Order: sequence, then C-alpha cells, then structure tokens
Amino acid sequence: MTRSTKTLTPSVIAAVFGLSLLGTQVFAQSCEILPNHAELTATLKASVATTSESNNGGLELNMWASVINRDGEICAVAMTGEDRGDQWPGSRVISAQKANTANAFSLPGLALSTANLYSAVQPGGSLFGLQLSNPVNPEAAYGDATAYGTENDPLVGQKPGGVNVFGGGLALYNADGAIIGAIGVSGDTSCADHNIAWRTRDALDLANVPSGVSTNGDDGILYDIAGGVSASGFGHPFCGGTEGEIATKIGAGS
Repeated sequence: MTRSTKTLTPSVIAAVFGLSLLGTQVFAQSCEILPNHAELTATLKASVATTSESNNGGLELNMWASVINRDGEICAVAMTGEDRGDQWPGSRVISAQKANTANAFSLPGLALSTANLYSAVQPGGSLFGLQLSNPVNPEAAYGDATAYGTENDPLVGQKPGGVNVFGGGLALYNADGAIIGAIGVSGDTSCADHNIAWRTRDALDLANVPSGVSTNGDDGILYDIAGGVSASGFGHPFCGGTEGEIATKIGAGS
C-alpha cells in the first residue's frame, strides 16, 4: 500500500509563511500599539503632584504605573521618583495587578475599573470571591530590583496575573473604541490612584470607554456607600481626603 504525497508549491509555501509572519506581527504589535516606557513615564509624571501641578486629593506621593496588553502581558512599567525607593516598593506589583484586573474584567462593550469592583467582591456582593482568583505569579513579578521602573523592568514581557479590587486600574480603549489593554496605578490612597490613572489615560487618548456602571455611563468611581451598603453594588469607600471632589472635577467619578 502506497501513501500519496503532496508537493507544496512555492506559492503555497509563500502563503503559509506569510500567514505565519502575519500572526507574529500581530502578536508583536500587541505592545507596540500601547504607550512605551518613555510615554508612560512622561504622562504619569504630568499627572501627580510630586512632578507636576496636578493634585489628586490624597497623600500626593510618588507613583508606579503599569500598562498591560489584552493578552495580560506587561508592556511598560514606570515610576515618578528618581529612584525605585521613592515610591512604596510594594506598589509596583500592585500597579501590575490593577492593570491585569481592569483588562481581565473589561469587555469591548463594558468597562469595569478596579474601583467599580470594591463593593461587588465584599461578602454578599455579586462578585464575592473574585479577589481570590488569578493570583499573582511571583516568578513573573520579581527579578533584578535595580531595573525596577526602567524600560528593562523584569515585569515587562511577563504575565504576572493578580486581582486588585480598589481604585487605580482602568481599561484602555483606542480611538476606534476597541479595548487594547489596561493601565494600573499605585502609590497613594486608592481614591487618588483612581484619579491619577484617569488623568493618565485621558492624556494618552485611550479613554474612549463604550459604557460602564457609573452614573456617567463609564468606569468612573462611585462614592455611593452608605451604612456599609453600595446603592449601585459597584461603589467604593471614601479615602479621607479630597479625592472625591477632584474625581467630580475631572470627570473621574461621582
């Protein structure tokens, strides 16, 4: 019994090879369509009080920020201080968690900020237990500390995972309204983190949010908790400063 063989013609080989390259190109561009380290750093610095005139109502500290693509891969990590110790060291991974959360639980037609998840994950909430899913992979989250916050941060190119359920994480939507990833910001109160993330996303022109659970129909923070209960089910507590007033002023919540 003989087995028939088929010869791949040059045109077929070219077509297959071309598709392979196309797939690689699309994957490679998943970070190329997002802000790079320099862009993220400059925009973050323009959004915090330590490096600009932008007050956010919290402690006004130096900050970390992470940008993640739709596949959960960290594309850039930035800091506003001169040295990695000028920001809370623990907030570096928290910023990545927030980015991962906003990306993982936002859709093409519905954005959920990490601030929107606070009440939903409390006992009795509609998403109780969500905060225990998708734990951080420590092997992906840490590495050479001297590179933290630089373009060679060991988080870059990794998929650290993680879920964080307080303010500071926002999905990113391009000019066509397509979701392309998320940003996470950490280093201040969670309410101020939300304001800083909001300012940064706006400045990057990636705030074309299709819809959300806030009163404005986007993923803004909702300060609607009274007596321990959120009227909407997606509320966030106040943090003690003037973060709520500033959120209203910049359109980041109500």
